[in-house]
Amino acid sequence: MNGFYNKVLHVNLSQKSFEEEHIDDEIYREFLGGKGLATYLLLNNTKAGIDPLSEDNVIVFPTGPATDTKVWGSSRHLVVTKSPLTGIYGEAYAGGKVAEPLSMTGYDAILIKGASSEPVYLEISHKKVIFHDASHIWGKDTYETDDIIRQEVGVKNAGIVVIGPAAENLVKFGIIANNYWRSLSRTGPGTVLGSKKVKGIAFYGDKKKEISNPDLLSKLWKETRGRNKKNPRLEKYREEGTIMSVALTNKAGAFPSKYWSLGTYDKWQGLSTDALKKKCKIRAVACPKCFIACGNAGEVAVGRHKGLKFEGPEFATVNALGGQCMIDDITEVVYLNDVCDRLGIDTVTAGNLAAFTIEASHRKAIGEKLEYGDVDGIAALFNKIARREGIGAILAEGVRYAAKEWGLEYLAMHVKGLEMSDYEPRVLKGMALAYATSDRGACNLRATVYSPELSGKIPPEQIEGKAEAVVDLEDRHNIFDSLVLCRFFRDLYLWEELSLIINGTTGMELNKEQLQQIASNIANKAREFNLREGMTAADDTLPKRLFQEKLGDSGKGITEAEFEKMRSEYYQLRGWD
Repeated sequence: MNGFYNKVLHVNLSQKSFEEEHIDDEIYREFLGGKGLATYLLLNNTKAGIDPLSEDNVIVFPTGPATDTKVWGSSRHLVVTKSPLTGIYGEAYAGGKVAEPLSMTGYDAILIKGASSEPVYLEISHKKVIFHDASHIWGKDTYETDDIIRQEVGVKNAGIVVIGPAAENLVKFGIIANNYWRSLSRTGPGTVLGSKKVKGIAFYGDKKKEISNPDLLSKLWKETRGRNKKNPRLEKYREEGTIMSVALTNKAGAFPSKYWSLGTYDKWQGLSTDALKKKCKIRAVACPKCFIACGNAGEVAVGRHKGLKFEGPEFATVNALGGQCMIDDITEVVYLNDVCDRLGIDTVTAGNLAAFTIEASHRKAIGEKLEYGDVDGIAALFNKIARREGIGAILAEGVRYAAKEWGLEYLAMHVKGLEMSDYEPRVLKGMALAYATSDRGACNLRATVYSPELSGKIPPEQIEGKAEAVVDLEDRHNIFDSLVLCRFFRDLYLWEELSLIINGTTGMELNKEQLQQIASNIANKAREFNLREGMTAADDTLPKRLFQEKLGDSGKGITEAEFEKMRSEYYQLRGWD
């Protein structure tokens, strides 16, 4: 079928071997590529109840029909696996310069199974797979590892992904980093590579898949850029990056702070874009095939971290390390972000764990002393986690485990074992439903309903119609993730544009209803995986603390009755019991 290679590469680390599998067109018609194909492969190549960190788990690097084509926003890649943090469906996404070389290997997905007995890094091209000894880079941080693998492979435009010391030590929320500051971060995919003794992978090749209608894609390329040249929202992204949401969410009372006890941070201005521009030299940067340029790249210009180079930090990181930990200096957030990136740990989980530990310290549930705003203490904590030293050994398992160990299960904020991020669900009621029903646990990106809630298109406090909005966004995002496209094009590519992209790449002519059916297939396949792994409807819920505690500043809350009404409507729309 056009838009695909109809091939998957299976890499067996235990045997140091590799082989190709042919994929029938019918699978692509049912699931497309990207998330859809990877979810299908995950379910069909694992058995129920396996240990995520055993050689029986697989990790899948897929591409989509839009990858390496003339489609804006297509320089995005993902990974799908069984999560070591949650024990259920795990996925993570990143931008950067990996998607195209990954596609040029000539495969629609690369599935890695088994485990090496010694550290290796992989060189995967259109010709072969080479298993390199990685003992000399085992233990090095992500930046060093990227540099060494790139130099040793010697292919200029290779896409390099790596893990850090934390994933080597099987910290359950290890990331897979690329281009220094981009990462497949949530649900611990790096830890799966760490368990397989894979320090990194270099992708490259010279393959180019056939597409159905290049003229249609060229026309859409020009029209998309043309009608969005002066889009005020996109201009704001270019000017401020994703941390423009710091001001927006504080104004709405939806900026989670002081470990989910407040909806605003009274010192949020110190975390704003204005603060970043004042204290750092920054410039807007974009992934390939993107005109939005939402990234902030630069260098700290003042203070004790002067000279530190960075990209970001993203809004989720600013909230987790800034608001949740009550740190009011953006340069300190940049520093902690750098610590996490080098160690190879997810900043959202790390920030949540730091704030949780501070609360545990205040409640004398642990012997260690840690205070809000203690940057150096938090940095030291992250290093202990990465090395699994002392208290770090408990926190390395995630907040669900730590809460049980310390008798603080009521306090812990997570859904299905994944720490919550970014948006306060007692204010943005749609996000309450989105967190609870997400296939990978508490996630703001599976259904970005916060966007219409914050803009006023949907009243945040409204319950009626929220389930319909969440399902529609989840469905559209499942198509995005299977093409694979960047989320920031979600307001540019509605159902009609997605149909055109699929027609231009694959030749399939699909209307909205047919696209929704594919999206439903993908949602149901991920659900099937989770149910197989022991998840039940009872897991589609929120921490009881959210129902029982109102926000300390606004007094806003959500009742179980409100939530149950939304969830019941969601199940009905999904056709689930």
